[in-house]
Amino acid sequence: MQLRDTPEEARFRHRLRDWLASTVPARDNEPLVPQTTDIDTARRWAHALYEAGYAGLTWPREHGGQGLTLGYQAIYLEETARAGAGEHVNVIGLGMVGPTLIAVGTPDQQHAYLPRILTGETLMCQGFSEPGAGSDLAAMATRATPDGDEFVLDGQKVWSSYATVADECLLLARSAPDSSRHRGLTCFLLDLRTPGVTVRPQRQLTGEPGFGEIILDQVRVPATRVLGGAGNGWSVAMTTLAHERGTFGFTLTARLERQLRLLAATIRDAGLDRDPVVRDRLATLHVEAQGLRWTSIRALGDGHSPGPESTVLKLRWSEANQRLTGLALDVLRDAADHPAAERWRSHWEREQLRSRANSIEGGSSEILRDIVAERILALPRSR
Repeated sequence: MQLRDTPEEARFRHRLRDWLASTVPARDNEPLVPQTTDIDTARRWAHALYEAGYAGLTWPREHGGQGLTLGYQAIYLEETARAGAGEHVNVIGLGMVGPTLIAVGTPDQQHAYLPRILTGETLMCQGFSEPGAGSDLAAMATRATPDGDEFVLDGQKVWSSYATVADECLLLARSAPDSSRHRGLTCFLLDLRTPGVTVRPQRQLTGEPGFGEIILDQVRVPATRVLGGAGNGWSVAMTTLAHERGTFGFTLTARLERQLRLLAATIRDAGLDRDPVVRDRLATLHVEAQGLRWTSIRALGDGHSPGPESTVLKLRWSEANQRLTGLALDVLRDAADHPAAERWRSHWEREQLRSRANSIEGGSSEILRDIVAERILALPRSR
């Protein structure tokens, strides 16, 4: 396992830091600003990243990417998080849908989607979860009924990140009426402007509409928008989720490290940096963050495909982030009369509320524990 940057990676990190310093306003030790809801600003930031060569770092050059290994993507995610840069609004397109298109898409689909995903012109979301299925992806009920050279979609998707601003959705539906579980599923590239599609915001505890609900009522989709072939939806979805959990781990650990720096600043501002209990809890979180960081590096595997450790990363990060925000609120409670408390209160209250979804989104903790047990530890199935 390579623990340090190679000379080439070090030069890449230096160039990226210089670019971020000249592009992103300095926000060191300041409360994080929630992601903008101004979609035009978000698209401009996405295009700026593309113009600078930081979009599609791991995509093959023939598809418009840079042809680099996941190590470079890890550096990008670390440095942008540390700089307080806004998250790429097309994170699902770049990190999940794009790689899936590259793996199983037809040449026509690749030509139509990949360039516009890179530039941020086509924003993607993912339609997997459903109200009655929870984290059990194979229990979905959304139907895709074949009708000539089209499919007719009926059903409902929930907890779809970026659905309220997305142009297209990678959507999974049951195309074989008598099928069950993972059989008979098909993936579609759905234009969300198609008649019969309704997208509604789902507000979180923070009041922000970070997720969307997608209602499908007799939505007609051409067969040319099937991704990976009819009936092959399960394997397509597994390809997508592998990329989600593989690359997202770097983002999560980088965010956790930045949150730790902000927490340390909060503790100092509140005058509690000499409290032994607070120092012990902070040190424990620091050790956890470093463990997650090195596990992220180990999960790189061959540098081109994510390893199974990515599941562990998401599981442990969600727990660590919830403990971190809990410590922040304990500090603010103990320093309620300190002038610094007011400066940090809104940030940490929002982060605590937002963290409650961490153990559900991207695969619930219960499902991830099953994956760790069965696919990493090779334990017998419990059900």
